[in-house]
Amino acid sequence: MKQTKTAQIITESVALEFVDPQGDTTELEADLVFDPADPFAVTMVFRTGAQEVHWTFGRELLVEGLYEPTGDGDVHVWPCLSSNGSAVVIVELCSPDGELLVQASSRAVNQFVNRMLASVPDGQESAFVDFDSELARILAS
Repeated sequence: MKQTKTAQIITESVALEFVDPQGDTTELEADLVFDPADPFAVTMVFRTGAQEVHWTFGRELLVEGLYEPTGDGDVHVWPCLSSNGSAVVIVELCSPDGELLVQASSRAVNQFVNRMLASVPDGQESAFVDFDSELARILAS
């Protein structure tokens, strides 16, 4: 059995702006969450009043999306300038129910990414996965 490393869950509250098709923005609150138990993913948790909406996607999209357009399928991430000239990261989420385009301060996203990569360095993700337990869980389903 492979011994795995442990690290703490990292959460960063970020102020997002929802960008509608006309380019108008509405503020949203969300958390970026990295759980080393799933070291290849990040979760964006939107707080929408009484409930939370969770959207999980590959962490490499957030890392690469700070510097260049990335993503395929349901999630796209790219750097941009906001209407007032501030550096932002755009995250586009697509589902059968619709699309959501949000922007966050590049500084806030970069801070989260730096903390995440300090916790679980790029290329070291597999050291944090207990493959035997994961296989047993899948086979038990």
